[in-house]
Amino acid sequence: MQPTLLILAAGMASRYGSMKQIQGFGPSGETIMEYSIYDAIRAGFKKVVFIIREEFADDFKTIFEPKLKGKIETGYVFQDLKSFAGNRQIPADRSKPWGTAHAVLCAKDAVHEPFAVINADDFYGRDAFHKAYDFLTEECSEKVYSIIGYDLVKTLSDNGTVNRGVCQVDSKGNLTSIAERVNIAEKDGKIKVEDGMQPDVLPRDSKVSMNFWNFHPSIFSYTEKMFGEFLDENISKPKSEFFIPIVADKFINQEDGIIKVIPTSAQWFGVTYKEDAPEVQQKLDELVDNGEYPKDLWA
Repeated sequence: MQPTLLILAAGMASRYGSMKQIQGFGPSGETIMEYSIYDAIRAGFKKVVFIIREEFADDFKTIFEPKLKGKIETGYVFQDLKSFAGNRQIPADRSKPWGTAHAVLCAKDAVHEPFAVINADDFYGRDAFHKAYDFLTEECSEKVYSIIGYDLVKTLSDNGTVNRGVCQVDSKGNLTSIAERVNIAEKDGKIKVEDGMQPDVLPRDSKVSMNFWNFHPSIFSYTEKMFGEFLDENISKPKSEFFIPIVADKFINQEDGIIKVIPTSAQWFGVTYKEDAPEVQQKLDELVDNGEYPKDLWA
């Protein structure tokens, strides 16, 4: 069974200030996620599913359907605050989506095969998709998931703080814990975290999650149960979020299975702030000039 690529694109982009998921950065106006889709196709993926907010559906389809038709199968899933909330009453002041793990859960009825999960606004690199495809087709099971691990120092922004899932890895290369750390930035030659947790300084080569996960579809029922518990405890907190690392941490700590950390040589970059955009455009231009990508991805 061929794996699917699931792209998380329902975020509100509050720090960036516009809908960065459909902004063009490549030399022919390509979005960042188009490079991910291109790399996924090269690696062997045959289907991509976009998780979006329903009001953006027309914009997405106008951009992507003409480019991707005949190249890869496409699907669309809407992340809605009421999805999987049962009969719980959503607070009137809640506008923020429930988070990345809820976004994945919203794809339960659309994905029935092993799948990779990525962010729409991150550039992951060709090597990462080849390693994900190999894992999903050869090793993935109900008891074995994986994550593509990047070096923390390669994932920072010069223009503000970032949030990262910081991984602890055992001698076998398996994840032992993952913690979502927020407000990470390099200051005075050290990588510091200002979120009230310890440690407040992290090693430069710490393996971090850039939200490139590889799952068996069994993750859906597991996540659904946890989401109900999350809502019971946090539904009245307007900024609470149900992150993928919360689900992953419980999966490994309750000995339900293992999550392999697959290191990649690929360079990550992304757009967290508007000020990041020129640098992203420059890096994409360099990759095109070096022959890694064509000037027009879909010509």
